[in-house]
Amino acid sequence: MFLNTLEKATDEGRVRTAQVSIGEQQGSFRVLWTETKEDGHRTQESWYEGLQWEELHAAFRERLFMKISEGFKPVVELNGNDLSGMDGRSMFIQMLHYYSEANSDESLYEALRVWRLKQAGREGKAPFIVATNRMLRMISAFVPQTAEELQQLPGFGRGKTAAYGADILALTAPCQRSTAFPLSWVEDQINRDDFQAWMLQEKERKRKAENEKQEMKRTLLEAIHRGERLDALQEQIKVQRRELLQWIEELDRDGYDLEAYIEQMLEPMPEGEREQAWQAFEQQGDRYLKPILQAVYRDNAFSAKEADRVYEWLRLLRLKYRRVNGVKAGAAS
Repeated sequence: MFLNTLEKATDEGRVRTAQVSIGEQQGSFRVLWTETKEDGHRTQESWYEGLQWEELHAAFRERLFMKISEGFKPVVELNGNDLSGMDGRSMFIQMLHYYSEANSDESLYEALRVWRLKQAGREGKAPFIVATNRMLRMISAFVPQTAEELQQLPGFGRGKTAAYGADILALTAPCQRSTAFPLSWVEDQINRDDFQAWMLQEKERKRKAENEKQEMKRTLLEAIHRGERLDALQEQIKVQRRELLQWIEELDRDGYDLEAYIEQMLEPMPEGEREQAWQAFEQQGDRYLKPILQAVYRDNAFSAKEADRVYEWLRLLRLKYRRVNGVKAGAAS
């Protein structure tokens, strides 16, 4: 039997108590939530009853997270939910994320998002590779004015600052700020209970995202096994074409055998273009696709649809090239 008590302060200054328990009887597991109202009346909820421990664990975490979001605080911290297991640097980074989500300048954030989208288009990258939403949130919350200040934000090392710092600082320069660098003051501005609840929320979000990711991979692998074309895959999975190719690349990095499927998708690519592209990969490497496109097609003018088709072929051919040559995938595309 596992048991923990939680408390919630009410608007009237009273305390509402509850207990969550996990029990087992004759091989069947059960999770119960027992709550005592201000008037002493007790209510009980059954969160799970069954034989699967993993299902029990998932139900327990999801429902407990909901209760904590409603204001309940564990009297005894649940294993894995406290902050003591984190090193100082990791905790500080999470505090920066937490603070920036609540204190970002929305107009600056939107301006940064517009810049990121244009920059990603110029480089032929996914926007999150240029900068994640969390990076943009931190910039809009702390408003760095110099390259040195920008590099104090997690994720902005010398390389990224050299590539994008001038553009970012041009956007932050006109903005007023009421805080300063270095950011050591952030820890003193954070309510620990609220931060703990946010950390639980982040864990739950990551768990759900990982489950969704695995489900997406399963669905995609089943469709690939059936030999479905990219158009059919896109319609079934409901993602953008570029994202679909990224999923296929990730499955390849995971070690799934996609050789026959990739060869099938490359059939429409003219043999001469394929040979030229292969030679370009050998001469220039496989990190970036734009030099490969220029080497094969030179000054050819493509419509947007034609360019997308050619990039698809090149991305698929790059997967085959990497598999044949045992090349580890790079970060850029």
